Amino acid sequence: MVSAVLPSGGQDGGVTSFEKTRPDAPTGFFEAEAAGLRWLAEAEARGGVRVVRVDDVGPGRIALEEVREVRPTREAAEAFGAALAATHAAGADAFGSPPRGWEGPTFIGRRPMATEPRGSWGRFYAAQRVLPFARVAREVGTLTTPEWTLVERAASAIERGAFDDDAEPARLHGDLWAGNVLFAEGGVVLIDPAAHGGHPETDLAMLALFGCPFLGEVLAAYDRASPLRDGWQERVPLHQLHPLAVHAAGHGRSYGAALAEAAEATLVLLS
Repeated sequence: MVSAVLPSGGQDGGVTSFEKTRPDAPTGFFEAEAAGLRWLAEAEARGGVRVVRVDDVGPGRIALEEVREVRPTREAAEAFGAALAATHAAGADAFGSPPRGWEGPTFIGRRPMATEPRGSWGRFYAAQRVLPFARVAREVGTLTTPEWTLVERAASAIERGAFDDDAEPARLHGDLWAGNVLFAEGGVVLIDPAAHGGHPETDLAMLALFGCPFLGEVLAAYDRASPLRDGWQERVPLHQLHPLAVHAAGHGRSYGAALAEAAEATLVLLS
């Protein structure tokens, strides 16, 4: 398991960083996190979202800057929305590409995720983000056979390119739920990415899935900075297939039902 944070003292005697450890971490577990943070941090110079600083990393451990949280504000949320658009616009080499300089899987929670670049978003998303986790959910019994059929039908349409557009691969955080969005002094700081090249609507859909302070302001500011495509609200279930599949694989039956509902809503978009 990942340990509780371990504080480290700074030069002034104050607490400036903490360390996460996991003795049983698979190869590359924390190194992938560090690579994702550094890749996202490259976008800060272009107005992107601030990410937590990596102080050190090695097998089974990572040391990170301490982030002191404050009460969320509307102004910070608006700044976050605009900055997230800039992070996405920093781009990626391909759909499914890992952080530059990293080879191998990334991780979402404790589960590995493939990072195999593909020429189309649909081919990447169906094969590497939806089906692998949905299969696990089916195996553990949180996704019924009829529900699996719905997910498989939706994934097949996605893989065939039914939802592909001309969007360039975006630089995604990849696990953008509210717990990884820290409101701090000076603005939002992101932690714990599963960074990769993907579609920008996927980050936004995950942000909406579990709620975020001032979400409406975040989305409006993003839209002002980088106008969202027509119909993006209707495509939210499509882009929530991935996080719902991840949760169905490890967090209970309710997520299997929610995954099936999102798959059904995705199929409705084709009618």
